[in-house]
Amino acid sequence: MKKNNYIKNGILAVTVSLSMLTGCNDFLEIDPPSDISPETYLWTESDLAAYTIDRYHNSDNDYIFRSVNGSGGDGLYLDDRATDVMTNRGSNNRFTPGEWKVGSTGGSWGFGNIYQLNYFLQTVLPRYQSGELTGNIDNVKHYIGEAYVLRAFEYFGKLKALGDFPIITRTIPDNKDSLVVASQRKPRNEVARFILSDLDKAIDLLKETPPNGERTRISKPLAYLIKSRVALFEATWLKYHKGTALVPNGSGWPGAAKAYNANYQFPSGSIDGEIEFFLQQAMSSAKQVADNIALTSNSKIIRQSASDPSNPYYEMFASEDLSSYDEVLLWRDFDISLGKVQYWNHYMYYGNGYGYTRQFVDGVLMDNGLPIYAAGSGYQGDDFVGDVKVNRDWRLKLFMRAPGETKAFVNLPEGTSPEVEPEVPVIDGSSRYMEGTGYSIKKGLSYDNEMQATVGRDVTAVVCFRAVEAYLNYMEACYELNGSLDADAQKYWRAIRERAGVDADFNKTIAATDMNQEALIDWGAYSHGQLVDATLYNIRRERKVEMAVEGLRYMDLIRWRAMDQLNDFKIEGIKVWGPMKDIYGDRLLYGQSDATKNTVSDPALSDYLRIHQISPNNFYYNGYNFTEAHYLNPIAAEHFIISSPDGQTPEDSPIYQNPGWTLEGNQPPVGY
Repeated sequence: MKKNNYIKNGILAVTVSLSMLTGCNDFLEIDPPSDISPETYLWTESDLAAYTIDRYHNSDNDYIFRSVNGSGGDGLYLDDRATDVMTNRGSNNRFTPGEWKVGSTGGSWGFGNIYQLNYFLQTVLPRYQSGELTGNIDNVKHYIGEAYVLRAFEYFGKLKALGDFPIITRTIPDNKDSLVVASQRKPRNEVARFILSDLDKAIDLLKETPPNGERTRISKPLAYLIKSRVALFEATWLKYHKGTALVPNGSGWPGAAKAYNANYQFPSGSIDGEIEFFLQQAMSSAKQVADNIALTSNSKIIRQSASDPSNPYYEMFASEDLSSYDEVLLWRDFDISLGKVQYWNHYMYYGNGYGYTRQFVDGVLMDNGLPIYAAGSGYQGDDFVGDVKVNRDWRLKLFMRAPGETKAFVNLPEGTSPEVEPEVPVIDGSSRYMEGTGYSIKKGLSYDNEMQATVGRDVTAVVCFRAVEAYLNYMEACYELNGSLDADAQKYWRAIRERAGVDADFNKTIAATDMNQEALIDWGAYSHGQLVDATLYNIRRERKVEMAVEGLRYMDLIRWRAMDQLNDFKIEGIKVWGPMKDIYGDRLLYGQSDATKNTVSDPALSDYLRIHQISPNNFYYNGYNFTEAHYLNPIAAEHFIISSPDGQTPEDSPIYQNPGWTLEGNQPPVGY
């Protein structure tokens, strides 16, 4: 494969590798033919279908839609780790200012997928417009629409990580002048507008149902959902980071120092106009989904055996085939005969050190709609794990494991009985066989014992996008725009709560909410270091609980600017130093001179398991902290050097570094 002389490792542009193309219409990767030439390719419906499906995910782990690595990676369901929702005994260096440093090479500043999609569009669009493509014309249009969605979503990843970013719509010639021009960063709101434009083009081309008949491929409703996500993200980012260096024309915005961004004017005239524009876009696109797709039902049953009635809400995350779940707008299929499996069930069967935080569990409402601290809530306390699920929101009941519950009841070894959760969580095993916080995750777990207990057997489908997010996006955008909830927002909120088995009267919850109590456990109670109002907070709470373990939490926290207030924040798990300590007995070890022998944290620190204070040899022992620079990723040092006119002076590069970060590799933010 030919690579640009100036650009290394896909930094800016690599020519299309036709060896990566597949001929499969499923959401799988199959070894493709390697003898295709550009002159004979991308002329037929099947060519287009094969090219775009390969951009969903490939074996090199360079993918656009986050699901799981088909060869066994953890994927989407662990993307909420290192937040206030879930954790393991490690974390992420973004919560230890000074440890996250500018990379020397690589990083988020890359254009590989963008190049591949630009190649597709600049090749296919002229052929489509001249009527030269063969096959079903509606399907041809659909696959072109897929390419627009894929490019939009790839750009959304850049927006989240880097903010301002070059907008490149064609493949780039192999010369230095082209590189310099292509490296010029556009203001982040312009990038967001470009993404919405691509999605609008996609919506005009896409079918309601993909040509293969399954939602394992992109559809028109999915494009609307993604559009609502992008628009809400940018609106709230601009609102809560307004005035800072992290938004165009904010104080210290580095883009202003580059001539190509000098005297920047917002398309709508002001940053407030941009916020309003994006909120309106979020509402209108979310409504297209929410008004047309109903939520999967919750039978309010926790299945313990194959003879128990089904619960579609739980099984939406635990089945091999999601064709019957209209709420799922895109899902990932697996096939063991092709060697395409995932590992989530095996990870969570043993625990692998992961779990919900106490902060998350305590923030879930009672089924009567009251917070656990409210008078008359009926909360049973947390002396035992099973107690915390009594009379709670069904999302906690269904998607968190508790003692006595059956792990799996399908494909059990002959002559064996179903395994059940132990009397107390396993928090004292090796890392693989440990349940982390003690609050163990159940979302996505199959009833099939083979998928849980046997490596390489898990073909449980992965939910990539759900329509309920559109309900949540509309609610939040409506309140952010108007300061109140219109009839549609109220209808959507009631539908979510009714499915969750929670009193549908959200005003009852709002009235009972004590923001000082919520501030102790939920980062989303804050924006820019200030508590938000109880209505907005409860909209955020609804989102947190509904979408837990689906990879959106960190995205939400950065757009809300919800981590300014972190100051030695301690993540906790179960109440280990309560009545459960007698059941554990001498299994609970702490204060050992050899820290590797400790199984729990010292009771002098807290009655609750301090998962990062078991060993002092831990970056997070003193708690989580955050610095403003961490809201955006740094750009690696090599990119400034490569794009500088003389190839040596990073300060002369057309690229500018993100606020707080330096141009030099292996350096932390300035003044962290």
